[in-house]
Amino acid sequence: MPQDGKEAGGGLGESLKPHYLGHRERARERFNAVGGEALQDYELLELMLHMIIPQKDTKQLAKDLLARFGSFSQVLGASRARLAEVKGLGETTITHIKVMQAVAQRYGRDQIVRDQPILGSWSQLIDYCRAQMAYEDIEQFRILFLDKKNRLIADEVQQTGTVDHTPVYPREVIKRTLELSATALILVHNHPSGDPAPSSADVRMTREIADIAKPLGITLHDHIIIGKSGHTSLKGLKLI
Repeated sequence: MPQDGKEAGGGLGESLKPHYLGHRERARERFNAVGGEALQDYELLELMLHMIIPQKDTKQLAKDLLARFGSFSQVLGASRARLAEVKGLGETTITHIKVMQAVAQRYGRDQIVRDQPILGSWSQLIDYCRAQMAYEDIEQFRILFLDKKNRLIADEVQQTGTVDHTPVYPREVIKRTLELSATALILVHNHPSGDPAPSSADVRMTREIADIAKPLGITLHDHIIIGKSGHTSLKGLKLI
């Protein structure tokens, strides 16, 4: 009798367990077996949300976030205000999502800083810039300062602006370059509209910086514009 009672109690306990626990365990096992690259966006996002909201079924929430924002990266890059509009996301959960974004950005930066010429890892550089800037709601202008071997000395956001404009002061750019003893630059800014095509003002500002830099022995390698739909290189367009 005691044995039967124990079995009955165990069965009742099993029946009271949330229905999603078995699915969650299978999802973890799948990740361990095939790795993150083999998972769809919603599966990976669901696993991330498991860690943030362990007491809740997060499969539908992951799908809702992707439907609203479009991609895994856009979920991480969404502003706190926009995330707060999603049912099921509280302030603590949103903070955890932004922490995950910061971790991804830091990892991307470390991939291009490992004592190697930055020009030799161009695809990683573009991935890093997209992770940093593609989904920002306002324009930001950043500069990658390089040494004579084209290794990264510093990555700094110089200015932030509005949804379609960032004030850039070429002489301030050169002043900071000299302060860091950098000998080369890569300029990067984002277009929140999503279209990475350069404006006439972008081209004019880039050429002004190049003209000031050249007599000082400073090389302007490129000016990259990041948009949600891709990126544009002014050097690739032969505009500098």
